[in-house]
Amino acid sequence: MGICFSTPSKLQTKLDTEGGGFSMAAAADAAGVARQAELRRAEGNACFRKDRVGAAIDCYTEAIALCPDVAVYWMNRGLCHFRRKDWARVEEDSRRALALDDALFKGHYLLGCVLLEKEEHALAAKELEKALNLVKSSNSTDKIAEDIWQVLAKAKYLHWEKHSTERVWKMQSLREACENALQEHHFLSGTLSEDSDRTTNEYSEQCKLLSEVFTKAVHDDTPGDVKALFTCDILQPTFLFGCHFFLCSEAVPTLNT
Repeated sequence: MGICFSTPSKLQTKLDTEGGGFSMAAAADAAGVARQAELRRAEGNACFRKDRVGAAIDCYTEAIALCPDVAVYWMNRGLCHFRRKDWARVEEDSRRALALDDALFKGHYLLGCVLLEKEEHALAAKELEKALNLVKSSNSTDKIAEDIWQVLAKAKYLHWEKHSTERVWKMQSLREACENALQEHHFLSGTLSEDSDRTTNEYSEQCKLLSEVFTKAVHDDTPGDVKALFTCDILQPTFLFGCHFFLCSEAVPTLNT
């Protein structure tokens, strides 16, 4: 008698049943772990709202240990470190969150603030622009958009200020070198002194021309409208410029509940 392949053997049936049971048990265990992680997150959120930042960090750390692939847990812990201005840990957690989900606008905001603290103004502006674009595309009702814009404006201004100062210093050094070279040239050629009739000589004319050239260069390097440095295609809020604007601290974003 031949073997019938249409009817499963008792052994195969037993193995299939056991395998299915194992899969169901594993799924149940995974769901239980996820529930525990969500409970830890909820506890962390409650602690954060009560300004119990240390306890909130502990709760998010437990959630991460249970489910390390959930970006929001990393980001919420990063927000706690942000509250403490622990910039190294903010950077670590925000980068881990963005590696899991690059669409987290609060993650880009946190990273942008860290880079601003590190005086990496161009990179900070790049992250903050990403955050602002994500806020716009998500149609979020979160009021963080204005906070992001303000920090972005600060980053752009500091980037311009740093490079503008460097350019002015280099230009001044170049001007002095040119003036010294011009003076040395006329000294060696005997044309440094004024003419006998007290009229302006070639050296004086060249010094005047050199001064005009560098004065114009400095003027052209200075923005005619500083507001343009902070103009954003996404938001056009009233331009705030002054000491208070630059002394205000970055706002702490709300948690992802």
